[in-house]
Amino acid sequence: MWTTLVLFSLVLIILLIFILQNLDSVKVSFLGASGSMPLAVAMLFAAVAGALLVAIPGVGRMIQLRKTVRRVAAQPPVDGPAPTGQRSGAMTKIRHRH
Repeated sequence: MWTTLVLFSLVLIILLIFILQNLDSVKVSFLGASGSMPLAVAMLFAAVAGALLVAIPGVGRMIQLRKTVRRVAAQPPVDGPAPTGQRSGAMTKIRHRH
């Protein structure tokens, strides 16, 4: 936990330094709207938008996989209980798809 906190603090400090060094105003246009803002803020908005483009489909896929695992786990094994230390056939198929 402390490692994560220190890492988060370092990233925050680097981000603050980046913002303070890039306060030049730039013109930004998006879907017909335009305005000006500091360069660092515009770049941070772009980075957040990029992160959302990655996170939203990732969250959707995780939800889909969790539903599949719950559905498969709720079904009784077709070939009887799996021997100790081995997975049932359905769980093995899900795990080996990727």
